[in-house]
Amino acid sequence: MSSRSSMSPAGPPPDVIRSAYAQLVVTDLARARWFWVDMLGLFVQYEDERSLYLRGTDELTHHSLVLREGETAALQHIAYRVRTPEDVGRAEEFFTALGRSTRRVPAGRGTRGIGDAVRVVDPLGFPVEFFHDIERGERLIQRYDLHRGAEIARLDHFNIVVPDIPAAYRHYSSLGFGCSETIEGDEHEMYAAWMYRKQTVHDVAFTAGAGPRLHHLGMATHESHQVLRTADIFGALHEEGFIERGPGRHGVSNAFYVYLRDPDGHRVEIYTSDYYTGDPDHETYRWNVHDDRRRDFWGNAVIESWYKEAVPVLDLDGVTQPLRREVLDESSVTVGADGLGTIINRE
Repeated sequence: MSSRSSMSPAGPPPDVIRSAYAQLVVTDLARARWFWVDMLGLFVQYEDERSLYLRGTDELTHHSLVLREGETAALQHIAYRVRTPEDVGRAEEFFTALGRSTRRVPAGRGTRGIGDAVRVVDPLGFPVEFFHDIERGERLIQRYDLHRGAEIARLDHFNIVVPDIPAAYRHYSSLGFGCSETIEGDEHEMYAAWMYRKQTVHDVAFTAGAGPRLHHLGMATHESHQVLRTADIFGALHEEGFIERGPGRHGVSNAFYVYLRDPDGHRVEIYTSDYYTGDPDHETYRWNVHDDRRRDFWGNAVIESWYKEAVPVLDLDGVTQPLRREVLDESSVTVGADGLGTIINRE
């Protein structure tokens, strides 16, 4: 899917390939290692006293998750891989023209394993990195002797909390993202949207609420029994308190899922069974907000913490970003597999 057809007043956008990695701040690296490595089964590519670099079984790149120890749990940045080295410069030009904060990060000066990159604070208030070059990792797809825990295959998506869903939709459309599904009201008010560059349901999705905040990271596994196994492992070790929601099946995306919270409250979705979106005439599937199957296809209730709680994000200097509130808060309406409460008309 080429981004060249999606032009912006800021000029041509970078050609984004996919969601690539997230960098989180954790307050206790040993506890985070227990959760993400021992329990969920991510592989350690590199570690030192203050950081862990992790990846899934199918990932040939250096990492898809970086955990850095710090004082307050937060999202440091999300990152997208772009198609060519020239697209890194194109990202810098694109966001500079939008009047956004940008910072060039030469190879060796930023995240380990990443080549020349640019970091920006996007119009939604999120710290985002764009890069092309990244070190490679050993092929682990068929190292079944090493697979454990949830047997996570790869990072799949970011879910972010924003107060203005249509603004998020417009921004990511300007970056060339397609839209697989939405949740809309009777007058086509947009409550939530799922958008993609790779040919799955999403690389990023938007939850309505006070933002910018990170709602969750989506980690893909191959089979539904691995989702169930994840819940069984936590239950067997009397650690069921880390399970927040599920297992269940979303209406939106068709994903079979379970949600967990790490020791710092970072939320992760372990999921499987979404679908292909690569046909050029792929149409957006629009769920009505009054369809109870949208949030859980089996009609299971969604707990309040899943709707209301998320982690803060940092700016390029490591300062917590202030929150902007929803324009409207329809507290009597629960919406979407990944959205709640705000009705803002799409322009």
